[in-house]
Amino acid sequence: MTDPPLFPVDRRSLLIHAAVASASVVVANSLGAAELVPTPGQTEGPFYPVEFPPDMDNDLVRVVGQATQALGQVIHVSGRVLDTRGQPRKGSIVEIWQCDANGIYRHPRAAGQGRIDHAFQGYGRMQVDREGRYRFRTIRPVPYPGRTPHIHFAVYVPGQGRLVTQMYIEGEPLNARDGVLNRIRDPLARRSVIVPLVAGQAPEPGALHGSFDIIVAA
Repeated sequence: MTDPPLFPVDRRSLLIHAAVASASVVVANSLGAAELVPTPGQTEGPFYPVEFPPDMDNDLVRVVGQATQALGQVIHVSGRVLDTRGQPRKGSIVEIWQCDANGIYRHPRAAGQGRIDHAFQGYGRMQVDREGRYRFRTIRPVPYPGRTPHIHFAVYVPGQGRLVTQMYIEGEPLNARDGVLNRIRDPLARRSVIVPLVAGQAPEPGALHGSFDIIVAA
């Protein structure tokens, strides 16, 4: 698969910093050395953008030209893109997309377009730094018919291609019944995409923080 062009990190991302170490799931290989569990691939779903918004930086809560902030609970999601040996995958680009606080995607085929929150960007991307780190400011995902709360992720790794996965929220009752999540049969792999949201560790009052490392093949 052809790698996409590399996009510069938006300057606003420097203001959205969460200094929290990510806790990655590890397993022991046959030689006894610890390896990180690869992040399981998941469906892209039907609502990947058909066109990108004019504002597509890593702050989905504020849209350029909008006077108001998006509805919903602000969260900061940060982590690293690493290989299974724990080495950063420099140059990787991380994308996220999700529904708004009303459960509606910015997509022409998504139901409820008349109720969409135009103050919510819905999609963002950034390039990781030299240590493989990324960060996004967004809203706590909400459920919609048939799905537990989740955020879609896609990672373009130079020379390797694209990994698509989803991030879920620890403690959500609907997790136990979500067909997409529970299609991940390996318990360690499934656990690796379920993230606790913690108060008091985000860089703004009242926000929550989640740490989500994305592990790709070495």
